[in-house]
Amino acid sequence: MTETTDAISRRNLLVLAGAGVCGVTPSLSMAQTEPYPSRPIILVIPFAAGGTTDIIGRVIADALSKRLGQPVVVDNKGGAGGNIGAAVVASAKPDGYSLLMGYNGTNAINPSLYPKLSWDPVKSFEPLSMVARVNNVVVVNPSLPVKTLPELVAYAKAHPGVLNYGSAGAGTIFHLAAEMLEQQTGAQLTHVPYKGAAPALVDLIGGQIQLMFSTIPTALPHIKAGKIRAIGVTGAKRSPLFPDLPTATESGYSSMVVDSWFGLFAPKGLPQDLQTRIGNAVRDAIADPTTQQKLLEQGATPHSSSSAELAQTLGSDLVTWRSIVAKAKVTLE
Repeated sequence: MTETTDAISRRNLLVLAGAGVCGVTPSLSMAQTEPYPSRPIILVIPFAAGGTTDIIGRVIADALSKRLGQPVVVDNKGGAGGNIGAAVVASAKPDGYSLLMGYNGTNAINPSLYPKLSWDPVKSFEPLSMVARVNNVVVVNPSLPVKTLPELVAYAKAHPGVLNYGSAGAGTIFHLAAEMLEQQTGAQLTHVPYKGAAPALVDLIGGQIQLMFSTIPTALPHIKAGKIRAIGVTGAKRSPLFPDLPTATESGYSSMVVDSWFGLFAPKGLPQDLQTRIGNAVRDAIADPTTQQKLLEQGATPHSSSSAELAQTLGSDLVTWRSIVAKAKVTLE
């Protein structure tokens, strides 16, 4: 006897109902087997477009898109020294579709500066991999009669409080690098905070301030044009772009190592298989000569890592900068 259409429909409904009782629905089953990634991934850059974090982030986003098979879309969410963008990712679903381009200024320094953060640098994120390190450079107005870091320190000691240094803002790594120099040498400098590195560089070129700490990518065009003079770098190694410039350590300041690192983070709770998948894609991207060349052209040193290494670097920096911030007595709201 042939089943009627109504009988077939009733039977199908019973099958679906039974599946629901067992805790499995067709939509959930499909979601569980959906391959990752099946849609665009958002990479949050916690700063405005055009800065070093943004430049590096876009290089990484492009390289990851090719390796993950889905667009990695950059979303600039600047503000509060990177805190706004970090908060967005910290509260996102840990499904691999929201990532953060972390930076030691935001992830390692801000927790000591801002007592009321809505996110925790360790508890809110899964570290995936480092992507690059960027050497910082000390630059001065050409009218200042110093050509080395020791000469700058000597001049500052002979003229306490006279030299004005600019920064991209109170509490930024560039402000605290100068605070570190003062703490280690006894030199007295006067801080002039700006809303970003660009206006500080304009005033440095114009002579309204006499020096500043900067990332190499930001200062590079002005150094090449002879508008400002580079007198030293503060990374662990000399910069390939300025091989003749000694590091602060080589200049006699043994614990003066301040560079900027950048790494990829995901919301806490991202499944281990996705952590591995994304981390491997990052490491593969950084090993690619094309990606390396793009980063090197911006003054960044390609540097991938394991998740454990990134976590260790973050932990060490949290301790270091907590001490510097406490001695400088800097607190931001």
